[in-house]
Amino acid sequence: MLSLNMLLSNQYNSNSQKARVLTESWVFDNIFCPICGTNIINYQNNKPVADFYCEKCKEDYELKSKSGKKLGKTIADGAYHTMIERISSETNPNFFFLNYDKSSYEVINFLTVPSYLFMPEMIIPRTKGIPNRPNYIMCNIDISSIPNTGKIFYIQDKVIQSKSKVLDDWNKTSFLKTSTNLQAKGWLLDIIKCIERINKKHFNLQDMYIFENILKIKYPNNNNIQAKIRQQLQILRDKGYLKFNEKGNYEVI
Repeated sequence: MLSLNMLLSNQYNSNSQKARVLTESWVFDNIFCPICGTNIINYQNNKPVADFYCEKCKEDYELKSKSGKKLGKTIADGAYHTMIERISSETNPNFFFLNYDKSSYEVINFLTVPSYLFMPEMIIPRTKGIPNRPNYIMCNIDISSIPNTGKIFYIQDKVIQSKSKVLDDWNKTSFLKTSTNLQAKGWLLDIIKCIERINKKHFNLQDMYIFENILKIKYPNNNNIQAKIRQQLQILRDKGYLKFNEKGNYEVI
């Protein structure tokens, strides 16, 4: 399952064309929809905003791939302003991210990130534009800023994850899909990232209050960060992301 079919690239001279054909073919042959588990289909006419779709869920997926033994913190993308507009719209696709070893042409990591987890601050403009087009600014996707729980791996360091795990992992954050207010969603994502930084299945409010100053920098107009933390923990509890055990004590489900 990990090997890219090199025979498919023989008719192409461009390295970028070879990479696109190899990776898109691999995804079509091996990857299922992370929402319902059925096979995904590739768009035949190179749809501008997506590469694959699920007929059952009506969801779109865009593939971003890179060579190298590490996935890294960022993934190269296209025009900065276009990407910002897309993640703010209701038609933003979900993303597939793939990295492969160019010496063996084996897939090392393959993961998906739901569209509703993307925030504008995750899109980083590159410092240089295209020659002769100085106002055309490209961008990188900062995948390191996405909560770990939102990075749903099919393959991680060449280890293939079960189908049931992929479906369960997707479902953990599906409640965020209904959050249309960017600031409200931003707060939930920031609290989830704080919980992940604690790195304990069981934690308490004092563990969370450690991040008060960091959150105050990001939300300078909020004068009661601790109350906001408690509010967000309650929302995550109500959504089934956390379990409330006793006063001030929580458990990651």
